[in-house]
Amino acid sequence: MAEKPRIYPQEFKDEAVNLVESSKRSVAEVARSLGISDRTLWNWVNVARKKQARASDPTALSEEDFAELKRLRKENAQQRIDMEILRKAAAYFARETMR
Repeated sequence: MAEKPRIYPQEFKDEAVNLVESSKRSVAEVARSLGISDRTLWNWVNVARKKQARASDPTALSEEDFAELKRLRKENAQQRIDMEILRKAAAYFARETMR
């Protein structure tokens, strides 16, 4: 049976990322010393780096804008599929009424 995922406070995550960024130690070493998975720490470091990159780029999308863009693209793709189905149905019924 798999373990229930642990939820760490944001302060702990921030301190762990700062420790990786400020020290010459590897992510695996820091993770072992904190008693967490190195993959978990890698995820936190990557998220922090992406946030930092977005903050330094004034034209970058915020997380909320990016999430909305992703949602709208998914919705747009579904609407294209729906329109294609309706177009084919209209063509089919137009042929049927001509007989």
